[in-house]
Amino acid sequence: MALAPADIGDIEALLGTPGSVARPVAVLRQRFPGLTITQCDPSDIDLAVPFRHWTNVSLHLIDGSNHCWQLTDDAERATGLVVVVHPTGP
Repeated sequence: MALAPADIGDIEALLGTPGSVARPVAVLRQRFPGLTITQCDPSDIDLAVPFRHWTNVSLHLIDGSNHCWQLTDDAERATGLVVVVHPTGP
């Protein structure tokens, strides 16, 4: 399943509004049932440049078309999403 521009817009609207979703992975899984969606700790993926980044959340795209997953910035190749929730202040 490739992500269409409208899908990216929906994801941006959902994740880009602080506090809009308490459980972003659950909401994304419901909205995009054909995609693999997982959440990752920031320290597990801190060297990768996210596809999109907001105040408390980063989004990475996964290309799983080959045997191994790889991060991509090409929405048309995306078969999954990695959501990174960044800790808020003290």
